[in-house]
Amino acid sequence: MFRCILSLFILLLSFTSSFAQNVKLSGKVSNDKNEPLPGVSIKATTGPGTTSDVNGNFTLSLTIGQKYELTLSAVGYATKTVSDVEVVAGQVNELNITLAVAAKDLGGVTVTAQASSARKENVASLIQFQKNTNTVASVISAESIRRSPDRNTGEVLKRTPGASIQDGRFLVVRGLADRYNQAMLNGILLTSTEPDRKTFSFDLIPAPMIDNIIINKAFVPEYPGEWAGGLIQVNTKDIPTRNFFNIQVGTGFNSQTIGKSFYKDRGGDFDWLGIDDGTRALPNTYTTKSGFDALTPAEKTAIGKQLRTDWTPLKTTAPLNVSLQTNAGFTTNIFNKKLGGTFGLLYNKSNRYQQLLNRSNNLANGVFSINSSYDDAKYIQDVTLGALGSLSLQLNPLNRISVRTLVNLNNPNSVTQREGYDVNRAEDLTGSEFTFKQNTFFTVQATGDHNPMTNLKLKWYGSFNILDSYIPDQRRIVYSRPTGSSDPYLLLISNSLSQQSGSRIFQNLSDYIYTAGGDAAYNFNLFDKKQTVKGGYMLQIKDRLYDGKFFANYLPTDNKTLRLLPADQVFAAENFGGGTGNKFGFDAIKNKAFRYMANTILNAGYIQFDNQLSNAFRVVWGVRAEHYDQLVGSVKASDPRHTYSKVIDFLPGLNATYKLNNKTNIRLSGSQTVIRPELRELASLNIYDFELNASVQGYPELKRTKITNADLRYELYPRAGETFSAGVFYKYFSDPIEQLFDEAAGGASTFTFRNTEKATSYGVEMELRKRLDFVNALKNFTFQTNATYIYSKVESKEFDVARPLQGQSPYLINVGLLYDLPKQGLNATLLYNQIGRRLYFVGQGNLAIGGSPDIYEASRPLLDFQVSKRIINNKGEIKLNVSDILNRTQYFYQNADDNSKFNKNADAYRFTRKFGTNFGVTFNYSL
Repeated sequence: MFRCILSLFILLLSFTSSFAQNVKLSGKVSNDKNEPLPGVSIKATTGPGTTSDVNGNFTLSLTIGQKYELTLSAVGYATKTVSDVEVVAGQVNELNITLAVAAKDLGGVTVTAQASSARKENVASLIQFQKNTNTVASVISAESIRRSPDRNTGEVLKRTPGASIQDGRFLVVRGLADRYNQAMLNGILLTSTEPDRKTFSFDLIPAPMIDNIIINKAFVPEYPGEWAGGLIQVNTKDIPTRNFFNIQVGTGFNSQTIGKSFYKDRGGDFDWLGIDDGTRALPNTYTTKSGFDALTPAEKTAIGKQLRTDWTPLKTTAPLNVSLQTNAGFTTNIFNKKLGGTFGLLYNKSNRYQQLLNRSNNLANGVFSINSSYDDAKYIQDVTLGALGSLSLQLNPLNRISVRTLVNLNNPNSVTQREGYDVNRAEDLTGSEFTFKQNTFFTVQATGDHNPMTNLKLKWYGSFNILDSYIPDQRRIVYSRPTGSSDPYLLLISNSLSQQSGSRIFQNLSDYIYTAGGDAAYNFNLFDKKQTVKGGYMLQIKDRLYDGKFFANYLPTDNKTLRLLPADQVFAAENFGGGTGNKFGFDAIKNKAFRYMANTILNAGYIQFDNQLSNAFRVVWGVRAEHYDQLVGSVKASDPRHTYSKVIDFLPGLNATYKLNNKTNIRLSGSQTVIRPELRELASLNIYDFELNASVQGYPELKRTKITNADLRYELYPRAGETFSAGVFYKYFSDPIEQLFDEAAGGASTFTFRNTEKATSYGVEMELRKRLDFVNALKNFTFQTNATYIYSKVESKEFDVARPLQGQSPYLINVGLLYDLPKQGLNATLLYNQIGRRLYFVGQGNLAIGGSPDIYEASRPLLDFQVSKRIINNKGEIKLNVSDILNRTQYFYQNADDNSKFNKNADAYRFTRKFGTNFGVTFNYSL
């Protein structure tokens, strides 16, 4: 591997050496609607000239140390001159420019827009999309990502207005749970990456691989219609601005792990890559479920004896976290066609320790009592291995084809050690769980952009995605003794099969997603204004196969001598019998729901009009039709797992923008969108979750949710790099899907899913980005903040209690202070994030008749800091970051009344979690 990296380093060094005196300047030319402008003439005062391609991109080779003046001209647009253009060695030289539409018929007189400096023009382009987009949106640039301590897309997204992250990776927009959000990668629709919930796990995409992120908050028909909170468009890096090679190494630690004991599973030789080498696999003597079921008890137990006997963790000292990233890119000509590509490799290995409290509570006569209470110590070793590649071929200035691929292997390998007590059983308990999750996400995408005519744009795309989740040999073992006694612990096992103790679980989930489609946009003039009509079609087919193999050891006849043995001896091969007698047997837990298939077919088409009614008034409107065909469980209608539905939805959308002046927008939007149940939620699958100490059960009768959306927003862009916006929004939900919790004793609690009748949500949000240079002492500081306040209410006959929508936060706050010394290559960023309490799980039933109280997640502040300094002639950068500085405990609590506010001393805890503070340092070197 290192020889390959060295060879690539030498090759790319030869590329860069050929440009010792000349460096490439690249950029993009757009109009005031943020549409790319092809065919724009770009001329320098001296030297070369060029023309923008189909995506508005251009490249010039300029001499180091010389200042240029660029002149840009295009038919129908005012000529623009940009001064003080200069390229610097060892840096990315990029210049993005916006052209204004020329005033109508000026008798052949050329109008030249006011000249601007390269610096001002580039800064202005950072918010150009947000200002001129056809809907309500927020934009995160690559520079903003670089300035934050965030390692992946999920962490980046929590900084945006109205957004927060749940469980470290699932996005909540405007307080709406992750099911109400949708993801696209490079313009192509993605599907859920989690087997148990409807969400995209944004931590799969490393932050350094991102070019920009666009968060749409108002629907327009050209985009998929299955969302209500936010549509997150993640765009990865494409053609580089120059040949380059970049390497980054880093290390760090968590305050709760460094220098302390750390426990991990004894795995295989490839655990450091996040890949199981077969150590955890079933033995070769196991064939199929039906084949195993046909065996005698003795033959089944013989297979169980062949499984490894690692039931105790390996005690070590937590090492430092390590990270390695390499990126390379090139631009060249082949057969007189421009070819460019980027390639990246990423490896991260980190260690985390979580302090967890897990309780089950009983409510009687307005007073809580504890059913069970467990103190869990969870040791997690995270491994991420990722690769990114893209190739783009510019056939001519008006035609371009691109191929991109992304593969990411994510592996949280965890050991949980439990100590606690169960009141109903009158037992003290101690136990462990070992979990190895090997999640592989792969996508390959092909896209084409073509301009067969000046006023016609065509785009086509196709992709193939794989999500493969593999959990081999998940093991749970629990010992018990009478509460308060000094008796020795006995293995909790009997003659029945249980997922809670003595179990060995193997799970496979594979999703194959095929997507194809195309769009056509035609521009024409009407009432002396430019108009656009756009239409398109998309087909997405998804095939899923889930297969869970659940096994358990059991004792046909009680044997206290065996049950007294410690975990590292109790399941030794000699302690197994033939499936009868007083030695251990081994068998499968039988349930047809442990295997299900699913197939969905989505056909979508739309027509959309973009009408410029006056210089100030623009309306984007249209309708999208989505036909959804879904089969879950089994292809046989007679099978109880079988669920089938077919429905068509017409989703209208309207977005109106009125420009009060060149710096101010007022936006009004309204739309209809839809949310469909995730496949796991429809499956009759019931699996015990060790951490929750409860089972998760699907519900095949779930219906889709339909949402009516409305937005009104005021936007002000006072000067380059600054923005202020304020808005209100409203949403009405018909049949919202929520996750319910039914409390019971002894691990019999259940989480399931239901539709409630209706819900409403409305709120206000504000965003401000302001340079503080009006005070000389603060001229290098920039202040940014965004805040959202939301009110929601669910109306349900089954739950006759006023409460918010599940996952809804009443407020979200993000605050940032940025410090820059450009000449010294020094910058620092301080970021603060906090959400209000939110309903985590809905309680089952009426409290007055013994129902389960709702579970809320308390508010928890986050404070992060980063400082970076460029060194070695600006080719190197060293970066220090500290995340979750405050390290506050995360509380999940229950109230005995309708008051959902958190009272730390009075409310009953359901879960608590403490994560520790993360410290990291990275060094980056670029050629």
